[in-house]
Amino acid sequence: VPSHDRGAPILRVVEFDSLNRLRRMKRVLTFIIAIFLLSGCASDTSQNQNEFSSQDIMFAEMMIPHHEQAIEMSDLALAKSKSDEIISLAKQIKEAQQPEIELMRTFIGENAGMHAGHTMMGMLDESEMAELSAATGEAFDQLFLKGMIEHHKGAIQMAEMVVGSANSTVSDLAKSIISSQTAEIDFMETLLKN
Repeated sequence: VPSHDRGAPILRVVEFDSLNRLRRMKRVLTFIIAIFLLSGCASDTSQNQNEFSSQDIMFAEMMIPHHEQAIEMSDLALAKSKSDEIISLAKQIKEAQQPEIELMRTFIGENAGMHAGHTMMGMLDESEMAELSAATGEAFDQLFLKGMIEHHKGAIQMAEMVVGSANSTVSDLAKSIISSQTAEIDFMETLLKN
């Protein structure tokens, strides 16, 4: 995957700028969700809304290790890739998903270790992670993009299961994951074509 240079098409610059704008919006949304959750809202109706269903909790138990692998893959990209676009994307993924992990850890009854060792939708298995770790140069970039696209698709499928949650924190997080990761998939697919 070529790194960004002055001769890059305008389309790529516009897409990259749009991705940066989306990243800023996602940070603001994550901050608002975290503040809402921590405020604990005093009214009885808010208290009911803050209760987590078994499906909400299962979503968090599955999404936490899923996000942790995305961060691990992003760390590899930061160490190995020479592509400005991939390095920027890897930073963006880490900046978005670490706060989401912390938010999900606050879900009532959440136990992140429960699904440890299980492969959730889109996750790379041990041999795929080993292949990614061993790859270098263009081969690494291709494996990273292909792996992260499938990883994001899995996260979107999981988020779609709770997008209608009665708990606004969960439903807002699910909508944010769907929106941001759909945009990142589009961006990664564009990089793969170039």
